[in-house]
Amino acid sequence: MTWLVTGAAGILAHDVLLRLAEAGEPAVGVDRRALDITDADAVQAVMSDHRPSVVVNCAAWNAVDDAETAEGSAAALRVNGDGPRHLAAACAKSGARLLHVSTDYVFGGDATVPYAESADPAPRTAYGRSKLAGEQAVLDLLPSDGFVVRTGWLYGAGGPNFVATMIRLEGERDTVDVVDDQHGQPTWTADLADRLVGLGAGRPPAGVYHGTSGGMATWFELAREVFALLGADPERVRPVDSAAMRRPAPRPAYSVLGHDGWARAGLPPIRDWRQALAAAFPALRSRS
Repeated sequence: MTWLVTGAAGILAHDVLLRLAEAGEPAVGVDRRALDITDADAVQAVMSDHRPSVVVNCAAWNAVDDAETAEGSAAALRVNGDGPRHLAAACAKSGARLLHVSTDYVFGGDATVPYAESADPAPRTAYGRSKLAGEQAVLDLLPSDGFVVRTGWLYGAGGPNFVATMIRLEGERDTVDVVDDQHGQPTWTADLADRLVGLGAGRPPAGVYHGTSGGMATWFELAREVFALLGADPERVRPVDSAAMRRPAPRPAYSVLGHDGWARAGLPPIRDWRQALAAAFPALRSRS
């Protein structure tokens, strides 16, 4: 069974490819230079060349603020909406399964309990709307072989991320101001990669899964945990609210996701975020 992983230059694809190598699974990683997923002919050509049984789509437009401009919104929709549609169409033609990575931004962020996989999406940003378009294309074109895996707050050793930034800032600043009114689930890319490989290697029901860590934190709480793991004083991290750091695209106040779907796949949900961060930290610190 051959795997094709798009967005190979990103931090999640980095760990997916590592996990596949560890499992002895033949895999091909393609970055944007090797495959522009907005080009339907290019997608079909790559699928014909490699004949994968499973495609993991990690390619995405993630410039959340830039997507709020007219030009950025169109670009985001091409990559996040049209791209997954082209991949899904090619998979439908070849019989391959598609694991498509999506985001917590498809929800409005105004809930008070974790969003279930079946909750109605209501994105508040152009980025979220573009990602929802991609989800719908995958589920419509691949009702039996399409998997949407929503995630958020990713960090890993394969590239820039919030945890790496906090490690760097601890050595550069006396204090750091971090938002304390946005709630989510810090998720290690290695843990998510393990679940993606589990989905692709098995025969679970198609549909929506939530690939985030257990528990809940604010960015402020995550930053303090990073400082504590560094042996630094967590009091050096100071809380601020979102109003002090306004951005073009509103950030969800609450993007905590429920994980009931994993029982359908016969896989456990991802562990608590604090356990994962402690396990990931030696590699993150060494890289930083």
